[in-house]
Amino acid sequence: MVAFGMVIDLSSCIGCLACVMACKAENSTGPGVFWSFVEDEELGTYPSVSRRFIPRLCMHCQYPACVDVCPTGASYKREDGIVLVDSDKCVGCRSCIAACPYGARYFIKENAGYFPEGLIPYEIQGQKKHRPGVVEKCTFCADRLRVGKKPACVQTCPVQARTFGDLSDPASEVSELIRGRHGFQFHKGLGCEPSVYYLAP
Repeated sequence: MVAFGMVIDLSSCIGCLACVMACKAENSTGPGVFWSFVEDEELGTYPSVSRRFIPRLCMHCQYPACVDVCPTGASYKREDGIVLVDSDKCVGCRSCIAACPYGARYFIKENAGYFPEGLIPYEIQGQKKHRPGVVEKCTFCADRLRVGKKPACVQTCPVQARTFGDLSDPASEVSELIRGRHGFQFHKGLGCEPSVYYLAP
């Protein structure tokens, strides 16, 4: 059985935020909602300083804490490893937000727009997708995967810092990167077993 996962090369990421914009464009998320985001940190002391960019998203954990605490079964994990939220079952209790150690979930309070003049076509499209009062997050672009496409963030990255594939296949590109460059998971000690791996700079 396929087990989807992603590898992010921290030595390649230039912090351009193309992945963030691609995610918003693909999913029509509203103001303040970022299923994909990029943190940055400064390293060293003046005058020898540098910056490192750390792309973040839902980790699609093998043992997702969000699924364990969901009282309605709205948060669930598919057989292919993708963790999703069924908006028809979500009651907006936000237990999953509290349980997620990666800060990857957002409660949708309202379908607000970016501009005071009113909603643009992009936002109108988003209102059809996003229902206020529920929790949402990255889906690994499950709709794109269904038609053979890569996730939008992976497709858009200009430096190919993101690689997507089957973690269960030892010959896949993601598996080879993890094995060959000592890929690591954030907060591995928590026992969630993220399906997103990072390659150290």
